[in-house]
Amino acid sequence: MPKIQIIDVTNRDGDQTARIVLSKLQKTVLNWLLDEMGVYQSEAGFPISPHERRYLNANIELTKEQNGNPPLIKTLQLSGWSRAMASDVEAALQQTNIQHMNLSISTSEQMLTWKFRRKFTREDIIQMTVDAVKAARASCVTVGANAEDASRTELSFLIEFAAAAKEAGADRFRYCDTLGHDDPATISERIGAIAREVQMPVEMHCHNDLGLAVANSCAGAMAVCEAGQDCYINTTVNGIGERAGNADLVSCILALKYSSRWGQMGLLDERLDLSKAWRLCNYVADAFQVPIALNAPGVGSNAFAHESGIHADGALKDRHNYELYDLETIGRGDHTEINTGRIIVTGVHGGVAGLEYVYNQLELAFRDAEHTRETLRLVQFANLLNHSPLTQEELWLIYHYPAQVRELLTFTP
Repeated sequence: MPKIQIIDVTNRDGDQTARIVLSKLQKTVLNWLLDEMGVYQSEAGFPISPHERRYLNANIELTKEQNGNPPLIKTLQLSGWSRAMASDVEAALQQTNIQHMNLSISTSEQMLTWKFRRKFTREDIIQMTVDAVKAARASCVTVGANAEDASRTELSFLIEFAAAAKEAGADRFRYCDTLGHDDPATISERIGAIAREVQMPVEMHCHNDLGLAVANSCAGAMAVCEAGQDCYINTTVNGIGERAGNADLVSCILALKYSSRWGQMGLLDERLDLSKAWRLCNYVADAFQVPIALNAPGVGSNAFAHESGIHADGALKDRHNYELYDLETIGRGDHTEINTGRIIVTGVHGGVAGLEYVYNQLELAFRDAEHTRETLRLVQFANLLNHSPLTQEELWLIYHYPAQVRELLTFTP
């Protein structure tokens, strides 16, 4: 049976959202948490960008054993995004050890006319993509060919584009509903036709301008699977992304697991662990400083809240009267404590005593004075770059992987 995998693009598409940004340490923790959740791949960033090089290479190191310890990132694939230009791909691969690449180019008449100003023809677009795929194929494990603004591109050209990319060595075709223009019916029809004609796995990349990103992603994925091909859904944590955002990670998983028809088909990757969702979504909300919506599926404050007398009575008698899935499924239900007394934190102005106290709370002890000083220095710089208190995950990462964290904190303008 075909399968549906999740490729999360928070560290690329989400991070390029206007007005907000993640530090390289935060992007690394996000990759770690995505791996724990069983996500197939993270589009980790832009390997051609100078400020991404150290971060990407450090994260790739975290997929390997470190001093006899198992990898921090165990199964998550780390991919890079590049323009579909052979020169860009070659430059990206020269400065990073990235093994998975997604290569993107605009395909619609709108973009050919008003973005490229008719500098390129359709034939040029295909040839550029073919050349870029071959350049990536020379050293990458997987390569994806992305059609930007696919939803406003003539279907026959998309089929021609995907077929040429497949022949050049691409592993999958990414259908980008760049402006959220599609609806579930149109995207299913178009995606199903491409999957049948080209006989190639398809990747869904949907934006939420009309509020349809989750519905379009899931409907399109089902059409691809019905055509006998694996499908990959692009998501972002909490639906963060350009303009109105992208398809929300948790919402897509919930829809594919619990909706009336899709949930019965069992096509979603069984490795996905929703119990990690609460921790992941709250970490990303804090990192971006964008609160989770009150009514967000699964992780919103009101997702399991009841006030109406009829609803409260029904939920208390049997939760499934008014709750489609269990709150424990999302990783919720534990009581949390708030410290109303003395609080000791460590950061850019911190010292040894405070540092040792904070790490003692994490049940981590320092080997010697040099280890303490090294960790303190990394904590100070990490807090300076994050502009926010360090989380337990970030402190743990600094303690166990100082060499990689040093790379994350190093920038050369």
